[in-house]
Amino acid sequence: MIKLLSHLSYVAITSPDVEASVKFYVEHVGLSVVDRIDGAVYLRCWGDYYAYSLVVVPGAEPALDTMAWRVSSSEALDEAANRVEAAGIRGEWLDDVPHIGRAYCFTGPWGHSMTLHWAVTRHAAADRVASIFPDRPEKRSTVAGAPRQLDHVTIATSDVDAFATWYNEVLGFRIMAKTILDEAPISVFSVLTTNEKSHDLGVVLDGSTRAGRINHYAFWVDTREELLIAADILLENDVPIEYGPSIHGIGEQNFLYYREPSSLRIELNTGGYRNYVPDWEPNTWRPSQGSNNFYRNGTMPISMTESFPAADGPSATEEGVPEEIKDALLNPYAKHGQG
Repeated sequence: MIKLLSHLSYVAITSPDVEASVKFYVEHVGLSVVDRIDGAVYLRCWGDYYAYSLVVVPGAEPALDTMAWRVSSSEALDEAANRVEAAGIRGEWLDDVPHIGRAYCFTGPWGHSMTLHWAVTRHAAADRVASIFPDRPEKRSTVAGAPRQLDHVTIATSDVDAFATWYNEVLGFRIMAKTILDEAPISVFSVLTTNEKSHDLGVVLDGSTRAGRINHYAFWVDTREELLIAADILLENDVPIEYGPSIHGIGEQNFLYYREPSSLRIELNTGGYRNYVPDWEPNTWRPSQGSNNFYRNGTMPISMTESFPAADGPSATEEGVPEEIKDALLNPYAKHGQG
Protein backbone atom coordinates (compact mmCIF):
# COMPACT_ATOMS: atom_id res chain seq x y z
CA MET A 1 0.00 0.00 0.00
CA ILE A 2 1.22 3.49 -0.79
CA LYS A 3 1.56 5.79 2.19
CA LEU A 4 -1.83 7.43 2.46
CA LEU A 5 -1.81 9.46 5.67
CA SER A 6 0.83 11.87 6.92
CA HIS A 7 -0.26 13.01 10.39
CA LEU A 8 -3.08 14.17 12.65
CA SER A 9 -3.85 17.76 11.66
CA TYR A 10 -6.64 18.81 14.03
CA VAL A 11 -9.28 17.53 16.41
CA ALA A 12 -12.80 18.99 16.62
CA ILE A 13 -14.76 18.48 19.82
CA THR A 14 -18.21 19.54 21.00
CA SER A 15 -18.85 21.48 24.19
CA PRO A 16 -22.11 22.53 25.88
CA ASP A 17 -20.44 25.83 26.79
CA VAL A 18 -18.10 26.83 24.00
CA GLU A 19 -16.98 30.08 25.60
CA ALA A 20 -16.06 28.40 28.89
CA SER A 21 -14.02 25.81 27.02
CA VAL A 22 -12.32 28.43 24.85
CA LYS A 23 -11.46 30.57 27.87
CA PHE A 24 -9.84 27.54 29.49
CA TYR A 25 -7.79 26.71 26.38
CA VAL A 26 -6.52 30.26 26.13
CA GLU A 27 -5.81 30.91 29.81
CA HIS A 28 -4.77 27.48 31.13
CA VAL A 29 -3.56 25.50 28.10
CA GLY A 30 -1.97 28.36 26.17
CA LEU A 31 -3.74 28.08 22.81
CA SER A 32 -4.65 31.08 20.67
CA VAL A 33 -8.01 31.82 19.04
CA VAL A 34 -7.53 32.21 15.30
CA ASP A 35 -11.08 32.18 13.92
CA ARG A 36 -14.79 31.99 14.73
CA ILE A 37 -17.15 30.53 12.12
CA ASP A 38 -20.83 29.67 12.61
CA GLY A 39 -20.46 29.27 16.36
CA ALA A 40 -17.31 27.13 16.15
CA VAL A 41 -14.06 28.48 17.58
CA TYR A 42 -10.71 27.60 15.98
CA LEU A 43 -7.59 27.51 18.16
CA ARG A 44 -3.97 26.63 17.56
CA CYS A 45 -0.82 25.70 19.44
CA TRP A 46 2.09 28.10 18.98
CA GLY A 47 4.17 25.51 17.13
CA ASP A 48 1.58 24.00 14.79
CA TYR A 49 2.24 24.84 11.15
CA TYR A 50 -1.36 25.00 9.94
CA ALA A 51 -4.18 27.44 10.62
CA TYR A 52 -5.57 25.58 13.63
CA SER A 53 -5.05 22.61 15.94
CA LEU A 54 -8.39 22.34 17.77
CA VAL A 55 -11.97 23.29 16.94
CA VAL A 56 -14.58 23.72 19.69
CA VAL A 57 -18.09 23.23 18.29
CA PRO A 58 -21.39 23.87 20.10
CA GLY A 59 -22.99 20.61 21.23
CA ALA A 60 -25.32 19.23 23.87
CA GLU A 61 -22.58 17.14 25.48
CA PRO A 62 -18.80 16.72 25.30
CA ALA A 63 -17.90 14.50 22.36
CA LEU A 64 -15.69 14.00 19.33
CA ASP A 65 -16.96 15.98 16.35
CA THR A 66 -14.22 14.74 14.01
CA MET A 67 -10.53 13.85 13.93
CA ALA A 68 -8.74 15.21 10.86
CA TRP A 69 -5.75 13.69 9.11
CA ARG A 70 -3.65 15.22 6.38
CA VAL A 71 -2.87 12.78 3.60
CA SER A 72 0.49 12.47 1.85
CA SER A 73 -0.60 13.97 -1.50
CA SER A 74 -3.66 15.01 -3.49
CA GLU A 75 -3.57 11.59 -5.19
CA ALA A 76 -3.50 9.91 -1.78
CA LEU A 77 -6.71 11.71 -0.82
CA ASP A 78 -8.60 10.14 -3.72
CA GLU A 79 -7.00 6.77 -3.06
CA ALA A 80 -7.89 6.88 0.64
CA ALA A 81 -11.51 7.73 -0.19
CA ASN A 82 -11.63 4.87 -2.69
CA ARG A 83 -10.28 2.43 -0.11
CA VAL A 84 -12.79 3.53 2.51
CA GLU A 85 -15.69 3.07 0.11
CA ALA A 86 -14.33 -0.27 -1.13
CA ALA A 87 -14.46 -1.36 2.53
CA GLY A 88 -18.19 -0.64 2.59
CA ILE A 89 -18.24 2.84 4.12
CA ARG A 90 -20.00 5.64 2.27
CA GLY A 91 -18.39 9.00 2.92
CA GLU A 92 -19.00 12.55 1.75
CA TRP A 93 -16.88 15.02 -0.19
CA LEU A 94 -16.89 18.58 1.16
CA ASP A 95 -15.46 21.52 -0.77
CA ASP A 96 -15.55 24.31 1.78
CA VAL A 97 -14.08 23.08 5.08
CA PRO A 98 -12.54 26.20 6.70
CA HIS A 99 -8.86 26.61 5.86
CA ILE A 100 -8.51 23.18 4.22
CA GLY A 101 -11.05 23.30 1.39
CA ARG A 102 -11.76 19.93 -0.20
CA ALA A 103 -12.02 17.06 2.26
CA TYR A 104 -13.41 13.55 2.45
CA CYS A 105 -15.44 12.86 5.59
CA PHE A 106 -16.70 9.50 6.76
CA THR A 107 -17.87 7.70 9.86
CA GLY A 108 -15.88 4.53 10.53
CA PRO A 109 -17.32 1.13 11.45
CA TRP A 110 -17.30 1.95 15.18
CA GLY A 111 -18.93 5.36 14.80
CA HIS A 112 -15.96 7.75 14.80
CA SER A 113 -15.94 10.67 12.39
CA MET A 114 -12.76 11.12 10.37
CA THR A 115 -11.87 13.94 7.98
CA LEU A 116 -9.16 13.44 5.35
CA HIS A 117 -7.61 16.35 3.46
CA TRP A 118 -4.55 17.45 1.48
CA ALA A 119 -4.91 21.22 1.09
CA VAL A 120 -4.07 23.36 4.13
CA THR A 121 -3.73 26.99 5.08
CA ARG A 122 -0.30 27.43 6.58
CA HIS A 123 0.00 29.71 9.56
CA ALA A 124 1.52 33.09 8.77
CA ALA A 125 2.66 34.89 11.90
CA ALA A 126 2.11 38.59 12.33
CA ASP A 127 5.31 40.60 12.69
CA ARG A 128 4.87 40.98 16.45
CA VAL A 129 4.93 37.20 16.98
CA ALA A 130 7.30 36.19 14.16
CA SER A 131 10.06 33.94 15.49
CA ILE A 132 13.78 34.47 15.05
CA PHE A 133 13.87 30.72 14.26
CA PRO A 134 13.03 30.54 10.54
CA ASP A 135 11.49 27.06 10.91
CA ARG A 136 9.08 28.06 13.69
CA PRO A 137 5.63 29.25 12.63
CA GLU A 138 5.72 31.88 15.40
CA LYS A 139 7.33 32.76 18.72
CA ARG A 140 7.10 30.36 21.64
CA SER A 141 4.04 31.06 23.79
CA THR A 142 4.50 33.22 26.86
CA VAL A 143 2.10 30.91 28.76
CA ALA A 144 4.18 28.60 30.94
CA GLY A 145 3.83 24.99 29.82
CA ALA A 146 1.91 25.85 26.63
CA PRO A 147 2.10 22.94 24.15
CA ARG A 148 4.06 23.24 20.94
CA GLN A 149 1.60 21.16 18.92
CA LEU A 150 -1.26 18.71 18.80
CA ASP A 151 -0.01 15.17 19.36
CA HIS A 152 -2.67 12.42 19.26
CA VAL A 153 -6.26 11.42 19.83
CA THR A 154 -7.46 8.33 21.72
CA ILE A 155 -10.90 6.92 20.97
CA ALA A 156 -13.03 4.26 22.69
CA THR A 157 -14.39 1.22 20.87
CA SER A 158 -16.09 -2.08 21.59
CA ASP A 159 -13.41 -4.14 19.78
CA VAL A 160 -9.85 -2.85 20.08
CA ASP A 161 -8.22 -5.44 17.79
CA ALA A 162 -10.85 -5.23 15.06
CA PHE A 163 -10.67 -1.42 15.08
CA ALA A 164 -6.88 -1.48 14.76
CA THR A 165 -7.00 -4.07 11.98
CA TRP A 166 -9.57 -2.12 9.94
CA TYR A 167 -7.65 1.16 10.10
CA ASN A 168 -4.41 -0.68 9.34
CA GLU A 169 -5.78 -2.52 6.31
CA VAL A 170 -7.88 0.29 4.87
CA LEU A 171 -5.84 3.44 5.61
CA GLY A 172 -2.38 2.10 6.39
CA PHE A 173 -2.07 2.98 10.08
CA ARG A 174 0.84 1.03 11.58
CA ILE A 175 -0.14 -0.97 14.66
CA MET A 176 2.66 -0.36 17.17
CA ALA A 177 1.64 -2.16 20.38
CA LYS A 178 -1.31 -3.37 22.39
CA THR A 179 -2.22 -4.26 25.96
CA ILE A 180 -4.06 -7.41 27.00
CA LEU A 181 -5.16 -8.21 30.52
CA ASP A 182 -3.01 -10.39 32.74
CA GLU A 183 -6.06 -12.44 33.72
CA ALA A 184 -7.50 -13.09 30.25
CA PRO A 185 -6.64 -12.55 26.55
CA ILE A 186 -8.78 -9.41 26.33
CA SER A 187 -7.34 -6.48 24.37
CA VAL A 188 -7.94 -3.26 26.28
CA PHE A 189 -5.64 -0.81 24.49
CA SER A 190 -3.79 -0.39 21.21
CA VAL A 191 -1.67 2.33 19.60
CA LEU A 192 -1.43 3.13 15.89
CA THR A 193 0.60 5.66 13.96
CA THR A 194 0.80 7.31 10.55
CA ASN A 195 4.46 8.29 10.94
CA GLU A 196 7.50 7.71 13.17
CA LYS A 197 5.78 8.57 16.48
CA SER A 198 4.79 5.74 18.77
CA HIS A 199 1.19 6.73 18.08
CA ASP A 200 -1.09 9.46 16.90
CA LEU A 201 -4.20 7.29 17.31
CA GLY A 202 -4.91 5.43 20.54
CA VAL A 203 -7.72 2.90 21.06
CA VAL A 204 -9.23 1.92 24.42
CA LEU A 205 -11.85 -0.73 25.15
CA ASP A 206 -15.40 0.55 25.49
CA GLY A 207 -17.98 -1.64 27.19
CA SER A 208 -20.85 0.74 26.48
CA THR A 209 -23.40 0.53 23.69
CA ARG A 210 -22.64 4.05 22.50
CA ALA A 211 -20.58 4.32 19.32
CA GLY A 212 -18.02 6.94 18.37
CA ARG A 213 -16.76 7.91 21.82
CA ILE A 214 -13.47 9.64 22.64
CA ASN A 215 -11.29 9.05 25.70
CA HIS A 216 -8.89 12.00 25.34
CA TYR A 217 -6.75 14.03 23.00
CA ALA A 218 -3.19 15.13 23.63
CA PHE A 219 -0.85 18.04 23.16
CA TRP A 220 2.95 17.92 23.01
CA VAL A 221 5.46 19.90 25.05
CA ASP A 222 9.18 19.85 24.26
CA THR A 223 10.55 18.64 27.58
CA ARG A 224 9.60 16.83 30.77
CA GLU A 225 10.46 19.99 32.68
CA GLU A 226 7.81 21.91 30.74
CA LEU A 227 5.28 19.19 31.55
CA LEU A 228 6.10 19.51 35.25
CA ILE A 229 5.81 23.30 35.04
CA ALA A 230 2.41 22.89 33.37
CA ALA A 231 1.32 20.62 36.24
CA ASP A 232 2.49 23.24 38.75
CA ILE A 233 0.62 26.04 36.95
CA LEU A 234 -2.58 23.97 36.75
CA LEU A 235 -2.54 23.22 40.47
CA GLU A 236 -1.77 26.83 41.34
CA ASN A 237 -4.86 27.84 39.39
CA ASP A 238 -7.22 25.28 40.96
CA VAL A 239 -7.30 22.94 37.95
CA PRO A 240 -7.24 19.37 39.32
CA ILE A 241 -4.78 16.87 37.85
CA GLU A 242 -6.52 13.61 37.04
CA TYR A 243 -3.47 11.36 36.57
CA GLY A 244 0.29 11.83 36.48
CA PRO A 245 2.84 13.14 36.00
CA SER A 246 4.32 9.73 35.22
CA ILE A 247 5.55 7.71 32.23
CA HIS A 248 3.76 5.25 29.97
CA GLY A 249 5.45 1.93 29.25
CA ILE A 250 3.86 1.78 25.81
CA GLY A 251 5.36 4.67 23.84
CA GLU A 252 7.62 5.73 26.73
CA GLN A 253 6.04 9.19 26.93
CA ASN A 254 5.81 11.27 30.07
CA PHE A 255 2.15 12.12 30.65
CA LEU A 256 -0.22 14.38 32.55
CA TYR A 257 -4.04 14.24 32.38
CA TYR A 258 -6.55 16.90 33.35
CA ARG A 259 -10.02 18.06 32.28
CA GLU A 260 -11.42 21.08 30.49
CA PRO A 261 -14.73 22.66 31.62
CA SER A 262 -16.90 20.41 29.45
CA SER A 263 -15.31 17.46 31.35
CA LEU A 264 -13.38 16.25 28.29
CA ARG A 265 -9.94 14.89 29.13
CA ILE A 266 -6.74 16.55 27.92
CA GLU A 267 -3.31 14.94 28.01
CA LEU A 268 0.04 16.68 27.92
CA ASN A 269 2.91 14.46 26.91
CA THR A 270 6.54 14.53 25.91
CA GLY A 271 9.44 12.18 25.31
CA GLY A 272 8.97 8.74 23.83
CA TYR A 273 10.70 6.97 21.02
CA ARG A 274 10.70 7.32 17.24
CA ASN A 275 10.18 4.23 15.11
CA TYR A 276 10.93 4.19 11.38
CA VAL A 277 10.64 0.41 10.85
CA PRO A 278 8.22 -0.15 7.94
CA ASP A 279 7.56 -3.81 8.80
CA TRP A 280 7.37 -3.34 12.57
CA GLU A 281 5.81 -6.23 14.48
CA PRO A 282 3.67 -4.88 17.34
CA ASN A 283 4.53 -6.03 20.84
CA THR A 284 1.92 -7.19 23.34
CA TRP A 285 2.03 -5.70 26.84
CA ARG A 286 0.21 -6.57 30.04
CA PRO A 287 -0.82 -4.05 32.71
CA SER A 288 1.51 -5.71 35.23
CA GLN A 289 4.45 -4.76 32.99
CA GLY A 290 3.62 -1.08 33.38
CA SER A 291 1.98 -0.52 30.01
CA ASN A 292 0.20 2.52 31.42
CA ASN A 293 2.40 3.49 34.38
CA PHE A 294 5.85 2.08 33.80
CA TYR A 295 7.05 2.96 37.29
CA ARG A 296 4.34 0.60 38.64
CA ASN A 297 4.12 2.65 41.82
CA GLY A 298 0.45 3.63 41.65
CA THR A 299 -2.83 2.60 40.09
CA MET A 300 -4.78 4.47 37.48
CA PRO A 301 -7.74 6.41 38.96
CA ILE A 302 -11.16 5.02 38.15
CA SER A 303 -12.10 8.27 36.42
CA MET A 304 -9.65 7.45 33.60
CA THR A 305 -12.05 4.76 32.36
CA GLU A 306 -14.59 7.45 31.47
CA SER A 307 -15.01 8.28 27.79
CA PHE A 308 -17.24 10.83 26.09
CA PRO A 309 -20.16 11.30 25.62
CA ALA A 310 -21.42 9.47 28.71
CA ALA A 311 -22.04 5.75 28.37
CA ASP A 312 -25.53 4.38 27.98
CA GLY A 313 -27.26 1.02 27.77
CA PRO A 314 -28.03 -1.69 30.34
CA SER A 315 -24.78 -3.60 29.73
CA ALA A 316 -22.55 -0.63 30.50
CA THR A 317 -21.20 0.61 33.79
CA GLU A 318 -21.31 4.33 34.43
CA GLU A 319 -17.98 4.72 32.66
CA GLY A 320 -18.62 2.12 29.94
CA VAL A 321 -16.05 -0.46 31.08
CA PRO A 322 -17.23 -3.81 32.50
CA GLU A 323 -16.45 -4.16 36.21
CA GLU A 324 -14.22 -7.22 35.87
CA ILE A 325 -12.07 -5.50 33.25
CA LYS A 326 -12.02 -2.28 35.26
CA ASP A 327 -10.73 -4.12 38.33
CA ALA A 328 -7.90 -5.69 36.32
CA LEU A 329 -6.93 -2.33 34.84
CA LEU A 330 -7.03 -0.35 38.06
CA ASN A 331 -5.00 -2.72 40.23
CA PRO A 332 -2.80 -4.69 37.83
CA TYR A 333 0.15 -5.05 40.25
CA ALA A 334 -1.58 -6.51 43.30
CA LYS A 335 -0.99 -10.17 42.56
CA HIS A 336 2.60 -9.41 41.56
CA GLY A 337 3.42 -7.94 44.99
CA GLN A 338 3.62 -4.38 43.72
CA GLY A 339 0.21 -3.03 44.73
